[in-house]
Amino acid sequence: MKAADSETIRKVDKKALERYGLTGLQLMENAGRGVAEAVSKELTGPGRAAIFAGKGNNGGDGYVAARHLRNSGRDTIVYSLCRVEELRGDAAINAGIWLKMGGEVREVLSVKDLEGAGSRIRHSAIMIDAIFGTGLSSPVSGVHAATIDLVNSLDTKTIAVDVPSGMNATTGGVLGCAVRADLTATMAMPKLGLLLFPGRTYAGRIEVVDIGVPRELIEDEGIRWNLLTGADIRKILRPRSPESHKSTHGHLLVLAGSPGMTGAAFMTAVSAMRAGAGLATLGVPSSLNCVMEAKTTEVMSLGLPETPEGTLGAVSFEEVKKLLSGKTAVVVGPGMRSSDEVRRLIEALIHEVRVPVVIDADGLNSFGLEIAAVKREGLNIVLTPHPGEMARLLGRSATEVQSDRVGAAEELALKTGGTVVLKGAATVIAGPSGRIHINPTGNPGLATAGTGDVLAGMIGGLLAQGYTPEQAACAAVYVHGLAGDEVKSAQGELGMMAMDLVAGLPRLMNSFVDRV
Repeated sequence: MKAADSETIRKVDKKALERYGLTGLQLMENAGRGVAEAVSKELTGPGRAAIFAGKGNNGGDGYVAARHLRNSGRDTIVYSLCRVEELRGDAAINAGIWLKMGGEVREVLSVKDLEGAGSRIRHSAIMIDAIFGTGLSSPVSGVHAATIDLVNSLDTKTIAVDVPSGMNATTGGVLGCAVRADLTATMAMPKLGLLLFPGRTYAGRIEVVDIGVPRELIEDEGIRWNLLTGADIRKILRPRSPESHKSTHGHLLVLAGSPGMTGAAFMTAVSAMRAGAGLATLGVPSSLNCVMEAKTTEVMSLGLPETPEGTLGAVSFEEVKKLLSGKTAVVVGPGMRSSDEVRRLIEALIHEVRVPVVIDADGLNSFGLEIAAVKREGLNIVLTPHPGEMARLLGRSATEVQSDRVGAAEELALKTGGTVVLKGAATVIAGPSGRIHINPTGNPGLATAGTGDVLAGMIGGLLAQGYTPEQAACAAVYVHGLAGDEVKSAQGELGMMAMDLVAGLPRLMNSFVDRV
């Protein structure tokens, strides 16, 4: 499913008007009717609808919704946060229709006006937020902020029109304050800010309203942003041939582990096989190989030359080089501990390897701001930072990364030429193609040690089977989050552990594979 930033949705609307001859009144009518239908579904019993209408087209949608609600028998009042005579264009036309049919408008132009209307607002059964649309770019203040605070303070169901007022439609950031909606009825296609945190928290449930924009405009491949869906994963994952054998499905090399961190190595390799890799070999410091031999069964392990600190490093490379023969993908970094030695090993590996490489965890931390050094023409690289690691790679704070997750992922993809998986709530996948994918699956239970190792192994396992970096990242991220959602459903978020995800991976992945 395509998603749009505020500029893209403006262009889509403009094309609908200019190329297809639709009118703004038609789009506004369809939008308002869709909002009214959403209200009727949410509030089946009696009660007043309070609509807060702003100065622009979002307010115009509110006036259309008011008309349809009144026609259905719903007691409805519009609270206008501007003088009605200040309205222009299609919004003014619909406000005029509302007034001519006897609809009530109460102008709320100051905090004092809001206080005067407070009692009626509090006794409303549902709130409709039609204050600001997708064009908001400055902090909310004055009576607008006071109105948003009042709506949020009430234990009344709230529906936002297009986006919750006060939310940046592109980044999901909050501009001073924002409406906390139970449901957002968004027009034509999801807005990026509704899919990214914190906007996703403010949006509540999201329903897309068909306002009549031609389908080809909202499915245009030129729109870079995509919300991952199960249908996308079905297009990626493929069934196995009846004639296949273990080598058909690839052989992954995992370079991981250090003293006290053998679990990361184990989870990465096992998850690769649960994701369908035919073979997995785990390369660890030689002093840890006995531990790994005891931990693993299906996964092969091999002890490699190690540094005096008992870690992998440049000293390991000659043996790693021998191991590359026959391998179809490599994962490097989980549990390795960041150091110049690890960096030197990865630099040598990138120079030598001809198959896709996933660089995770301490593999990334070992480069820091010099991460552009991993860029090599013709080499497929997948980078899997969490926000803290991304901050170190870009020289920013984690807060700055989180405030523009899409921008951060795009910047790292441009720097490295790789496919970037920025982990966290609403994981973002950015690649050299310029396409952005946002993942809707997963929950806070995944915020625990080892889940990143599971994800790195899944991506590596899919790469080993011949999937492209973009395909492997999208499928692994979506299914990984889905596995977390299943664990949450079964036992809750608290106490979720990384290995809880692994057993269910084959069943979930097979559920997306079309059988002949």
